[in-house]
Amino acid sequence: MKPSRCRFALVALAVLGLVGMGTEVASAAPGAVYKVTDYGAKAGDSTNDAPAADKAIAAANRAGGGIVEFPVGTYVMAGTVHLKSDVVINVPSGTTITGSASGYDAPESNPYDKYQDYGHSHFHNAMFYGDNLKNIGFTGGGTIDGGGHLITGNPSSGQADKILSITRCDGLTLSGITLKRGGHFAALINGCTNVVSDKLTIATSGDRDGWNIISTTNVKITNAKIAANDDALVFKSDYALGKKLPNGNVTVNNADLSAVCCNALMFGSETCGDFTGYNFTDITLKGAHKSGIGIVSMDGSKISDVHYKNITIAGSYSPITMKVGTRKRCGNNPGIGSISNITFDNITSTHTGTNFSPTIWGNSASNRVSDVTFTNVNLTVPGGNGTMSTGVPSNSPTDYNPKSIGTRPAYGWYVHFADNIKFVNSSVKFAKNDGRPAVIVNNSSNVSFDHFTAQRGSNSPSDLDFQTASGYCVKDSANTTGGALRIKTADSSTTC
Repeated sequence: MKPSRCRFALVALAVLGLVGMGTEVASAAPGAVYKVTDYGAKAGDSTNDAPAADKAIAAANRAGGGIVEFPVGTYVMAGTVHLKSDVVINVPSGTTITGSASGYDAPESNPYDKYQDYGHSHFHNAMFYGDNLKNIGFTGGGTIDGGGHLITGNPSSGQADKILSITRCDGLTLSGITLKRGGHFAALINGCTNVVSDKLTIATSGDRDGWNIISTTNVKITNAKIAANDDALVFKSDYALGKKLPNGNVTVNNADLSAVCCNALMFGSETCGDFTGYNFTDITLKGAHKSGIGIVSMDGSKISDVHYKNITIAGSYSPITMKVGTRKRCGNNPGIGSISNITFDNITSTHTGTNFSPTIWGNSASNRVSDVTFTNVNLTVPGGNGTMSTGVPSNSPTDYNPKSIGTRPAYGWYVHFADNIKFVNSSVKFAKNDGRPAVIVNNSSNVSFDHFTAQRGSNSPSDLDFQTASGYCVKDSANTTGGALRIKTADSSTTC
């Protein structure tokens, strides 16, 4: 069981190479490589290799840090592997770690579990679990596969519902690995800081969530490919750790995200703590029967300083949804949250099937969405509706789903209780003729359209409809044939 220091040096350099990308993440402390096969693991048979992995991790940790390696082959984890500080798990190309139907740690009790779903409240029942750790990681080109054994609902005794479950960590690297068939969550982290991920692949479209990043700060994600059934990449803040925690200083660049039933790139729905400082660039979003881009504040959080640039959306039922709700499912007696200072630059969306109109929905005159700018945002929505009442649609204020708001009376943007909203060099079109206006602005102020293009439905009563809108402005805008936009107003005033 002699560890290899030469091999450690090579892998450590790879981990350190991620640190220079702008997020400060410490690497594992100097040490050696600890092969799980030297501690009893056997590749290629049905042996439970979790105890051997635990022994190798403990040895590396006692030595002050190191790399635990799974040599090329297939390994079975019929039990939870317990992570420790200063230890990196290396899963090289050609290695697969497979899950089991039973043998995992029982979920721990949590006095705060009433504030979020079961899967968010319990962390021990996972293939890999760690709490209060520093300088850990998963590297290499190999695969960790739940094998179809992980649970997508509430697990029974001995079952797991996550591949990676990590809480209160400082310094986490996910580089090059593939996570498959993750149960409820392929990866869930909560209360962490200093997280770097490069070339992470998650393939769990037959299970549920891809990666939940909860109450976490200082994150840099590059070159991710995540395919999920539920949410692909989602940022949340819940009360599972017994307090409201900060979120922010996050960048995501060059990602391919897809979802089936739910959301591709999402804030919420768990939104206890505030979110600030997020930049998303060069991202492709596919599918998502809820939102391509979703920003919801349901539990009192203030979401601000969020920026999207160079995003392509295809097949999402709602390309963009922003909503302030009143669920207040948080243990700190929250008020009602807010969404502000959001920018969208160079966004293209196309979809021809079932849809919910893109929506900006504040909760009330006192709890609005504010300071949102759309530049070069061009949406093609399905259309296909006839004329309908232009009154305010129904709303379930405790539900974040786009369908919680009734059919929008605009085929394009519906803006409700919002301030300082700008559309610049942007457009909205439909795939099938639609009898609704392109845009309705209701109970809002300072909403402007500059070089805005809207396709006109043959039976639509207007193109832009302003209802109790203070300070609207439309200039240098036209329909798709170059004609003037038809503007309808009620109890509204213009500033240009």
